[in-house]
Amino acid sequence: MVDDPKTLVSTAWLAKHLKDPDLRLLDASWYLPDAGRDAKAEYDAGHIPGARFFDIDEISDGRSDLPHMAPPVEKFMSRMRAMGVGDGHQVVVYDGAGLLSAARVWWLFRLMGQENVAVLDGGLPKWVAEGQPTEDMPPIPRDRHMTVRLQNQLVRDVTQVAQASKLGDPQIVDARPPARFRGDAPEPREGLRAGHIPGSRNVHYETLLNDDKTMKAPEALRAVFEAAGVDPVKPVITTCGSGVTAAILALALERMGQTTWSLYDGSWAEWGMFPTVPIATGDA
Repeated sequence: MVDDPKTLVSTAWLAKHLKDPDLRLLDASWYLPDAGRDAKAEYDAGHIPGARFFDIDEISDGRSDLPHMAPPVEKFMSRMRAMGVGDGHQVVVYDGAGLLSAARVWWLFRLMGQENVAVLDGGLPKWVAEGQPTEDMPPIPRDRHMTVRLQNQLVRDVTQVAQASKLGDPQIVDARPPARFRGDAPEPREGLRAGHIPGSRNVHYETLLNDDKTMKAPEALRAVFEAAGVDPVKPVITTCGSGVTAAILALALERMGQTTWSLYDGSWAEWGMFPTVPIATGDA
């Protein structure tokens, strides 16, 4: 694996840089309710030394009825200031699943114009399996200013996605499991229709990961997208259940050198709720 402080870094890279004064480590663990896991309690019990807990549900747009939508710029800035994360820092994000919700926070930092942010490949499980240190005390942060420049091209709303669905451009790629994509399995959130956005392709996020939850090499990632009928050179909108695993697709595209991607923040939590937008079922 090639370490890249703007996308993905290995546990070996982190071990080497753990004590760097400009490193800021974020535990962005998050789980669906049916997982039966408490991300904050797990962080309190043990985390990588120096890590702050990034609460995806709290650092979000409180005005929206949709789950963990991207927060307003002012809220993001104030939360990061309080966590001591700001200009000049190299941010590394990890989660307790290996590679799940950390990519969402990577995307959020990119949306806010922050380039020096990477996901820890394999996350906390790989770190612990290698016998690397953990601690149960949170760090004492010092305020740090962050300059935010919103990158609107990295996010899409329901109107833009509906247009893409109609025109077939950009491509829409859905990260949910195949059964949910086809409409054969119920959604974990109540009140949502089953199926997918018409014209979208299915690349289940787990097919982009190795058995140890590290991300596959760029050539292998490209093969997965192509097998699903996605042209990895052309623009892509990523989507999923609520905008979390869609960010894994975005991270994979970035690793492949494909930079014309965006993320549908509302994802199926929004699309599946609206009776006025069409849905498709089956494989395509």
